[in-house]
This record gives sequence, C-alpha cells and structure tokens, in this order.
Amino acid sequence: MRCPDGGGLTAEQRRRREEVRMRAARLFEKDVEVPCIAWELRVSEKSVCQWRRTWRTGGRDALRSGGPSGYDCRLGPHLQVKLATWLDEGPAAHGWVDDQVWTAARVGTLIGRKFHISYSVSGVTRLLHRMGCSVQMPARPATERDEDAITAWREATWQEVKPSGRRPARSSASRTKRA
Repeated sequence: MRCPDGGGLTAEQRRRREEVRMRAARLFEKDVEVPCIAWELRVSEKSVCQWRRTWRTGGRDALRSGGPSGYDCRLGPHLQVKLATWLDEGPAAHGWVDDQVWTAARVGTLIGRKFHISYSVSGVTRLLHRMGCSVQMPARPATERDEDAITAWREATWQEVKPSGRRPARSSASRTKRA
C-alpha cells in the first residue's frame, strides 16, 4: 500500500520523465556526449551521468519508472480507521487526563502502544493530515469553555494589560550621537 501522495508526482508526470530517460537511452546508443544530451533534453549533466550508469548495467528496462517514490505507509486504511476511532475517544481514554489535547507526540505514542510501530512527530503530522485531521482547530469546543468568563476577561482584564496604540517616540540608540 502506498501513501496517497505517492511521492508527489502524478502518473502522467512519471510517464513524461520516463519518456525523457528513453530518449536519453537512444542517444546513449548513438554514443552522444553527456553535455549534448543534457542540453538537448534540458536536464542536468549529473542526471545524464546517472542514467548512463544505470543504462550500462541494466539497459533500457533499468531506466523505466519504478512507480511512485517514497516510503510505503505503515498504517493501512483499516488501521487508520482504528486510529481515528481511538482519537475520537479523546486523550483521557488513553491515559492523558491532565488536558484534553491530542498532540503529534501523544498520537505517536498511541500508535506505538497500539500498533507497535514507531513514528516521528513529523511523520505523525503528515499521517494525520492525510487522514483529514486539522491541527489548528478542535472538532468540537471544550466542555469547560465558559463564554461569559471569556467576555468578562476581554472587557476588563485585557483593557488593562493591552499595550497602547501609540508608537514609541523616535530615538537614537547611538552613544555618540544625540537624538
């Protein structure tokens, strides 16, 4: 099972890239110089050298596309459904009772506990994104949220602590020059 993003290229883009490599193979057979091939195909000389090495060892078939690049997903669709169910239960159901927030680190720990698979924090973030989760907004507001207290704080406390709208006066930080 491959991840839905498939390494970033569409099937059409992979086909076009393979076509360029096949054109390069025809030029290799004619013994055309690397800089000329690179110029004609509008690719780097480094790419042409790599393709030529691959062509010498495996022929044209070695230059064919290997499909989408990237790693295979370690959590298949059925495991992602299980994970989504556990995430919907909330952090408290899985031992985090201090607050009701799923962090990428916590989700990674949950994946490790339930599936015995290790994910980095960035890997968890990408997985959650593919699953359609948003890291910015909770699915529903916290049950502890008190709209009246928030309004009172905005009207009283915030007015006292917010900075004034005036900008500071022009000044000089130089020790030798007077402002």
